Amino acid sequence: MKILDEKQVRHRITRLAMEILENNLAEESLILAGINNNGLAFARLLLAALKQFSDKPIVLTNVRLNPADPANHPVEIGLPLEDLRAGAIIITDDVANTGRTIFYAFKPLLTTLPKRVEVAVLVDRQHKLFPIRADYVGLSLATTLMENIEVRLKEGEMAVYLGTREEGS
Repeated sequence: MKILDEKQVRHRITRLAMEILENNLAEESLILAGINNNGLAFARLLLAALKQFSDKPIVLTNVRLNPADPANHPVEIGLPLEDLRAGAIIITDDVANTGRTIFYAFKPLLTTLPKRVEVAVLVDRQHKLFPIRADYVGLSLATTLMENIEVRLKEGEMAVYLGTREEGS
């Protein structure tokens, strides 16, 4: 079942961009760090929206991790660690489920001293098992564990779907 269409996704991203700018007025620059594929796609969309409202320097980077087993695989960020001290870092992901993926995305930041770190997600679910709270949320959903959220962020195919998990998934 489609719960957000392309127009609604774009509207929420625009609203999130305005919130991010409002809360980071004093920051000289921002770093958008997108987790894996959809988190990076979400960060790119946020970047485009942010540029509509501000000429503040904004750097886009990626965070690569294995969401199925993040403790036993490297977590990598696409910028040198010293560059992460320059401005506010916004960790982005499409969906926050248990909070585990976002929790492990912080791992590279633990070896440096970032100025500020925040979290932005398009969809926030209410199943947190890790101490993660999103600072910027496009849509908050109370779902069952048997339901699945699918986010599509490709041009011409932007939408958020709610479905039921298949047996054995």
